[in-house]
Amino acid sequence: MFSDESRFSLHFDSRRTFIWRAPGTRYHQENTIERHRYVGAGWIVWGGIILGSRTDLQVQSVTMTGHIYRDVILEQHVRLFRGAMGAEFLFTDDNARTHRANIVDECLQSEDITRMVWPAYSPDLNPIEHV
Repeated sequence: MFSDESRFSLHFDSRRTFIWRAPGTRYHQENTIERHRYVGAGWIVWGGIILGSRTDLQVQSVTMTGHIYRDVILEQHVRLFRGAMGAEFLFTDDNARTHRANIVDECLQSEDITRMVWPAYSPDLNPIEHV
């Protein structure tokens, strides 16, 4: 099973403001822009593919943590596919920090799920990146 998630922000804010202005006019009213610093609104969408099949998309409105990854993704999706596939099941994720949490490793070991060794920063090797 190949899996991946993407974050979609509801607000674009690079936290940079580009203003072309005359020297000495930095704090003039016309060069001041009101900004909202709250950029937390967004969605994380996770999915997996396996042997001509796919998981349902899992949409989260919170930051993905090791606990959420274990409870929502591994327990509700990956474990079920592993049960259907048997001992030949091989799981692949993208080495994100939440995927490497101790609680995630313990869950994979307890469910006897083998994780494919995956080089960091190599999204071009993961076929789900093209889906």
